[in-house]
Amino acid sequence: MRMRSWQYPHVMQKKLDALWQMDEYRAMPFPNGFRGLDVEGQDMVLLDADTAGYASRVLNGPLPEPSLGGLIRLVEVFGKVLPAINDEYASKYYTRARDVAALAAEIEAVRGE
Repeated sequence: MRMRSWQYPHVMQKKLDALWQMDEYRAMPFPNGFRGLDVEGQDMVLLDADTAGYASRVLNGPLPEPSLGGLIRLVEVFGKVLPAINDEYASKYYTRARDVAALAAEIEAVRGE
């Protein structure tokens, strides 16, 4: 038998707390040379901004269905972009951003159960 997210509110709260803490990457300086840079056709500033926006919206409540699709596509974009980043710091920065987006998507998946 599969348990619903509402049956384990402490699990959801732990995920939300983790998302809140993971968003600390926002305190990291933006990678030098990545403003205005496209990697694999993706504007790196917009990728960063989209990640922050989705994380904030997930922390404030469930996403509407169209936004959930956008969040899932965002996570997929990181799969293309990360291997193409040759800068060590930028790779770390965007890996943290990807982790934030993936956790936000996981939270939304649990909410949808």
